[in-house]
Amino acid sequence: MFDALKNLKEKAEEIAEEHGDKISDGLEKAGDFIDDRTGGKHSDKIDTAVDKAQDFVEKLGEKGEHGEKKA
Repeated sequence: MFDALKNLKEKAEEIAEEHGDKISDGLEKAGDFIDDRTGGKHSDKIDTAVDKAQDFVEKLGEKGEHGEKKA
């Protein structure tokens, strides 16, 4: 089971590395959509959540980069 989780993590890192820009754009669009649907009432919280998610995807992609260099 641990191997399966490790493989899943590695796959997520690869996807984040290869498609991080698309994921980031999608997160931004989702945040804009939610902000629009809530009438801007929670803009600050939505922006913070989107920024944190984008940072996470970026860091995950960097881990994927480093993993490939070691292999």
